[in-house]
Amino acid sequence: MNSNIFKVPLIGLITSILVSCSSGKKALQNGDYDKAVYTAINRLKSNPNKAKAKETLAKGYDYALKRHLARVADIKLTDDVFKWEGILNEYQSINSLANAVGDCPVCMEAVPEPQKFIAETSDAKYYAAEARYNNGSKLLLKKDRLDAKNAYFDFEKAEQLYPDFKDAQSMMDSAYYTALLRVVVEPVQVNSRLYKLSNQYFQDKIYEFMQNYERKSFVKFYTPQEAQTSKFRFDQVLSLNFDDFIVGQTYVKERIEDIKRDSIKIGVTKDSAKRPVYTTARGKLTTFEKTVTSSGLLDFQIKDINGKIITREKMPGTFVWKDSWGTFKGDERALNDNDKILLNRREGYPPAPQDLFIEFTKPIYDQLTYKIKSFYSRY
Repeated sequence: MNSNIFKVPLIGLITSILVSCSSGKKALQNGDYDKAVYTAINRLKSNPNKAKAKETLAKGYDYALKRHLARVADIKLTDDVFKWEGILNEYQSINSLANAVGDCPVCMEAVPEPQKFIAETSDAKYYAAEARYNNGSKLLLKKDRLDAKNAYFDFEKAEQLYPDFKDAQSMMDSAYYTALLRVVVEPVQVNSRLYKLSNQYFQDKIYEFMQNYERKSFVKFYTPQEAQTSKFRFDQVLSLNFDDFIVGQTYVKERIEDIKRDSIKIGVTKDSAKRPVYTTARGKLTTFEKTVTSSGLLDFQIKDINGKIITREKMPGTFVWKDSWGTFKGDERALNDNDKILLNRREGYPPAPQDLFIEFTKPIYDQLTYKIKSFYSRY
């Protein structure tokens, strides 16, 4: 039997046992008082009679409480605008320790009266929210996009800290609209002398992507029609145009090869030895391979409202449709299984030009959406 099979599970089991048996003393010695408390509590829940764990819990809780309160006092003396968030974290840590002790009856013997700072926590939430609200209000007065964006996050944080704080939700909405970058997206133009092609599929996919992107950003995209009826001032124009494209370029390749197959048994000798009789089969296999290539080049541009190009890129896309079939002259015994499959096929018809157009725009769509996400991530 291979003993290595049990090594990894055994090591994991031993480690688990050592961790579960820890009283938290090492964490206490390293000054990680919160960890020492939680480790001791877990140990006492599994074995209430562990004296070392009780001793560690008592010392660890006392040290942890003093440290958190000392940090509260230190933070209050700073000039940090958002210091109440740090104070809140300390009070919440103290309350979490008290709750953990309270959920363990035997732990109450080591820490009979764990302290909670409920009122102080509530006050800290209020003051922390107020600091965020005040800072956001100051930023919003600057009438700058970046400042408005930061103001939005301040109002959002205020709401998280203290739900329904003043009119933080309304201020958050104001900040969002001030920070918003408004972009007019011109439709893709498709001009072809040979085919009447529709870009509707490609256009719909782009608009769907942009709508999803808007929900997670400070960018909003508008159609030209929406822009005409809107009262807003726009910041940029995004245009998409095919510089060149070709649909259905067809190429057929013909290959003729002599094939043969040896050692084909055709019977046995007529003598008493009955030795097998073999022959060789030969023939000419003609293979046809048809490729229909469609490709295009999309010109992607973003301009500012004055027509100055901010970024520009050419995005290529290609789709190749393939088909193959064959013919044969000669002894069919020379054919292998793949040859027979090929001969059973007939020349197929390629997709319609509209479908070929859609297929070569798919890799362009992937490039385009990546570029849009990359470019507008800075906003």
